[in-house]
Parts: sequence; C-alpha cells; structure tokens
Amino acid sequence: MPQSDDCYLGQFIPLHYHHNMLMDEQRMSAFKTAINLTVFPGAKVLELGGGTGVLSWFAAAKAGKVWCVELNPDLVKEARRLLKLNHNGDKVELVQANALEYLPPEPVDVVICEMLHTCLLREKQVAVIESFKERYLQRFGGLLPRFIPEAVIMAVQPVQQNCDFMGFHAPIIQFQLPQAIQAKTVELAPPQVYSTIDFTQPVSGEINWKGIFSLDQTNEVNALRFITKNILTISSEDNSTVEWLNHYMVLPLTEPFQAKAGDLMHVDFHYRMGGSLARLQNAISAAKMDNTCKS
Repeated sequence: MPQSDDCYLGQFIPLHYHHNMLMDEQRMSAFKTAINLTVFPGAKVLELGGGTGVLSWFAAAKAGKVWCVELNPDLVKEARRLLKLNHNGDKVELVQANALEYLPPEPVDVVICEMLHTCLLREKQVAVIESFKERYLQRFGGLLPRFIPEAVIMAVQPVQQNCDFMGFHAPIIQFQLPQAIQAKTVELAPPQVYSTIDFTQPVSGEINWKGIFSLDQTNEVNALRFITKNILTISSEDNSTVEWLNHYMVLPLTEPFQAKAGDLMHVDFHYRMGGSLARLQNAISAAKMDNTCKS
C-alpha cells in the first residue's frame, strides 16, 4: 500500500544523528557565533526543535530565560541529561511538545529553529516557523522576534557526477561536504539561485522554478547539484553575515545527455518544502535545448 511522505518525514530523527551534529565543527561554530551576536543580556529565547539542547545552551550564556521545545521523548531525555552536565543548563526549560503547536507563555526576543535540510526538504523548518508566526501574532501581537536563521538562499547547477563505486555503477543521491574538494564532480555551469527565503516574510512553502544554463564544456550532463546557504544572522554593526552551508546534494537525472560547450540546457522542477527527496527528484525536467530554442 502506498504511504504518504509523512511516514518518512517529521521530527523523530534518530539520536545518533544529533550526536553527529555535535561533532560538526562548522555547524556548531556558525550557530554559536550567530546566537552570541543575536541574543542580548537578559533576552527571552525560544528554540523550536531543540534536539540535544546545545543551541539553547549557547543562548543561555546571555539570555535571561530559554524555552527548548522538543517532541521526541528520547531527545528530551538526552537533552535533560546533557544540560545537567553544563553550567547554565538550568536556565533552559525543556518542554516536550510539538513545535508546530507550541507557544511560549510570554513574548520572546529570539527564536532559534534548526530543522534545516538541503533544499529545505525532509524537515519541517518552513511549516514550523510559518505556524509559529501566525499563532504568535494572534496571541501577542506587536513585532515578531528575531529568527535564527534569518534567511535561506538555494541554488542549483548542472554537473557531471561520477557514479562508479569500485566498478559498480549506481546513479544515487550523493551528499557532499561544502568545504571538501569534490574530485568526482565536474561543474558544467555556475550555480543559479532559484529561491531566497526571508523568515520575517510569509513563506508559501512551494517551489516552482525554470531556468536556462549555458554549459561551459563538453561532457555528459547526468546530475543536478543543489546548494543551500543558511544566513544565520546579519550583524547590524557592519552588515556582515554569519552563514552555514548544508551538505551539497547531487540528484542524478533520469535521462542523462551529452552536451557541448556553449549548449543551452533547460531545467525546471517543483516541490513543497518539507517534502521528500524523491518528490523533487521525480519532478525534475532537464534537457538540452535545440538550435531553434537558442535562436
């Protein structure tokens, strides 16, 4: 029997995944810097989807009060254990609740929400923040709090991706560290931005994009690489940003094709943020444009 995306998506990510995030120094450093810049002494902070509680703990260094909301009972237990081991952990109030439904007992100054996946897929970042904004304004009115992250920029580019695994040909979805050299990936055109999300503004959650790439070299086009840059905060002092990149995601094309340098390539896709990777992959249309289209 077919199952909906909801069987695979949501807030119940395995505990070891959250432990791995603690070991991701790029992620941890970026969020710690952003939280330190945004949270002022005595601020009230809410974290939606708190995981191990580490981001709430970063906030507790300055904040007067922190509410950390987590639905997964295993993570609530783990966060409680870890926070007890750390100074200021007692300033974090753990709340076992659905982030889609929870509101703090009073207005807050900063909201942290790190349900971030490449392309804003799989996790409920957009749905949670949009639900929060609507319910928060209904209850408290006034201005919205600051959000971490403040914005997300998403881009896509055509690539030739090596799909050989010790002689086994497997066109699969691949994730890549942004800081690493990708020797098995050939970039065939510069990335194009297909969506910019500002969490202070209404976000529909729907992506519909069409674009044309001019290919740089002769090669097989067999995949699209998706890039997601999270603008965690913007410093008001010098307008600098604190950024964090999700892993690049390489999606193989159903129908790869040969192209020459200078050829034009048409790409379009649609998906709903928070949906499955398969939904995006199945919605991609990518093909070389003929001479008539070029002229």
